[in-house]
Amino acid sequence: MDEKVKFIAAVCDGSVSITSLCETFGISRKTGYKWLNRYRQEGPNGLLDRSKSPHT
Repeated sequence: MDEKVKFIAAVCDGSVSITSLCETFGISRKTGYKWLNRYRQEGPNGLLDRSKSPHT
């Protein structure tokens, strides 16, 4: 989660584009926007790791 917090802090700073930040953090733009949208919708809890197992 620590990497996600640093990424969101950098996005909120606004001095660098999300594309550049994704390259710096070694993540895809899709992942970067996913983290950002989860943070905007759920706050810090949106950055918690989620289970990848299927719902039953």
